[in-house]
Amino acid sequence: MLEIQTIRENKDRVLAGLNKKRLSDADKLLSAVLENDEKRREIQAELNKLQEELNRLSSEIGALMKSGEKQKAEEIKSGIPGLKSAIRDLEEALQQKEEAQYQILVTLPNIPHPSVPQGGGPDDNEVAETSGVPADMPEGSLPHWDLIRKYDIIDFENGNKVSGAGFPFYKGKGAKLQRALINFFLDEAEKQGYNEMQPPIVINKDSGFGTGQLPDKDGQMYHVQEDGLYLIPTAEVPITNYFRDTILKESELPVKCVGYTPCFRREAGSWGAHVRGLNRLHQFDKVEIVQIAHPEKSYAILEEMRKYVQSLLEKLELPYRVLRLCGGDMSFTSALTYDMEVYSGAQKRWLEVSSVSNFETFQANRLKLRAKSEESKKTYLLHTLNGSALALPRIVAAILENNQTPEGIKIPKVLVPYCGFDTIS
Repeated sequence: MLEIQTIRENKDRVLAGLNKKRLSDADKLLSAVLENDEKRREIQAELNKLQEELNRLSSEIGALMKSGEKQKAEEIKSGIPGLKSAIRDLEEALQQKEEAQYQILVTLPNIPHPSVPQGGGPDDNEVAETSGVPADMPEGSLPHWDLIRKYDIIDFENGNKVSGAGFPFYKGKGAKLQRALINFFLDEAEKQGYNEMQPPIVINKDSGFGTGQLPDKDGQMYHVQEDGLYLIPTAEVPITNYFRDTILKESELPVKCVGYTPCFRREAGSWGAHVRGLNRLHQFDKVEIVQIAHPEKSYAILEEMRKYVQSLLEKLELPYRVLRLCGGDMSFTSALTYDMEVYSGAQKRWLEVSSVSNFETFQANRLKLRAKSEESKKTYLLHTLNGSALALPRIVAAILENNQTPEGIKIPKVLVPYCGFDTIS
């Protein structure tokens, strides 16, 4: 959530950022926030004045009673009920203004970093880096949905029977490949100093709000209504909320966490070739990295996280490219996002496998996640960051398609010790 002080002091910058995110009525919404904030501060000032007057009169009454001037004390005391009534009215008015302000603020997305390009959608994203040359696939190469049927490693039909579309069974070497990737990603993260966590896969409404999924993404989450719980869309949500209502020491920064979870997304929409097979699922596995950082260091950490994810793709021997997302293609909460895409040889298209984002103070403001300065002893909001490292379905799709041979599917060398085999045949 944007800080009201930021809006008050930097309205033009905030407005430009909201317009870059393609928020309709941005000017109108900001004007409403500032007008409400001005009235709120006027009420607060009047309330402070009356409360100071009440305290002064209470002290004066006490002094008069001690000195024996009871009649004068009673005269002053007769005005106290009216003063208290006025204070209650102001407190109620203040609460109404604060609620009105809150209701507008929660609808405002984070403002983009200045480096974020203008644009309305995926076609306007900038290619920041490319690595590897997509190989020309031999004649007769198959897309992964045909390969998984050929080698009987993933079963969509029975998944559909048991749960519905988008909930596949992984079998035999397909299941072992999943487990190998998860363990590989966790081990690599540990080498980089990330602390492994195994978080819950359901969250309450406060947690969904804390990281910005609620109310913005309510329709995309699976909701257990009787218990008021939501299935997580990513491990980012429970891991970041672990630090909700926390004041960290500066010596603890940066906090680095990694976690594996299944992830659940309704992904409502049309189905076609671009979402066929593993390209889009309702349940999928992902290893997520999260960092909590000092505001002055978060963008250097974002670059570090991006390079780390790229290193995983290089170890898996997958051609990839890095996109800097434009304002119109970014998430509600992000200030800057890099997407990593791998090339799918048989589909002849790029598949997103990771997003690495800096949210600056947007999530921390909702989470009340702060640090205490060692010098001033004052608290300040921290920056939160996260990234997929990595999401499995499209990684598996690219591995299967790019490594198919007449003898079977070759497993990347780095995964062989984790799989226990070097070929799916």
